[in-house]
Amino acid sequence: MRMRPTLSWTPTEGLPPATMDLEPVAEALSAGGVLVLSGAGISTESGIPDYRGEGGSLSRHTPMTYQDFTGGAQARRRYWARSHLGWRTFGRARPNAGHRAVAAFGRHGRLSGVITQNVDSLHRTAGSEDVVELHGSLDRVVCLSCGAFSPRRELARRLEDANAGFSPVAAGINPDGDADLTDEQVGGFHVVPCTVCGGILKPDVVFFGESVPPQRVERCRALVREASSLLVLGSSLTVMSGLRFVRQAAEAGKPVLIVNQDPTRGDRHAVTRVALPLGAALTAVAGRLGVPVDEGAAGTA
Repeated sequence: MRMRPTLSWTPTEGLPPATMDLEPVAEALSAGGVLVLSGAGISTESGIPDYRGEGGSLSRHTPMTYQDFTGGAQARRRYWARSHLGWRTFGRARPNAGHRAVAAFGRHGRLSGVITQNVDSLHRTAGSEDVVELHGSLDRVVCLSCGAFSPRRELARRLEDANAGFSPVAAGINPDGDADLTDEQVGGFHVVPCTVCGGILKPDVVFFGESVPPQRVERCRALVREASSLLVLGSSLTVMSGLRFVRQAAEAGKPVLIVNQDPTRGDRHAVTRVALPLGAALTAVAGRLGVPVDEGAAGTA
């Protein structure tokens, strides 16, 4: 099924009020079997902006769609110029306290799995295992012709060689790793082809307007079926790709808990929404449960 781009959602009246009480979250994690579903909000403390929160990137930036990317060389030139510049910052982002807390909960047997809507690979970097990256990851590249995969760092080196001296000043970096550049700044940026067949390269992520692979969706549905509860971290749940799992859990009678500072499209399905910053909230819950959180490097390098 093709997912239509959903760029905004307006909270409706009648949503349940938020709380600052972390006890329900602590109780769910204490019981175990918790499935985490994370969104862009968990990575803001690593220096990666979210899409829809206060100051979110959608106020100034419309993400590239799959149809635009595959529809013309100029769109791909614009995408890769902006993404290449953004990768210099995005690729150096480090896990924050929220990512480290999730990894700690996993190591201590509190979680049944992690699904992330993010493409920043920070859950994996923090030490979480068997993470389902629903929308893929920017650290991999795939050829649309032959299907060959390659590391993003390899492509970054090739693009550096092909575009010596390319260093425009961007207005900002977005959650998809895209830097804000004008058409003039993009200029004559050179895009490089697949080294195997000469085909078109694309980051191994699900663009807006593109379908999430069916087998990946089914794996997530299976994780929801196996979980005792669903804990949503830092997602507005605006797009159906994440909201469907909240609905599935609620319909199955599994408690849905949300930690997000702003209202979400899934609030009416949740037993609670905690409106607290994620890093501090999850660290506090870990402390209550006696789960040690590794003190790694937070923020951006």
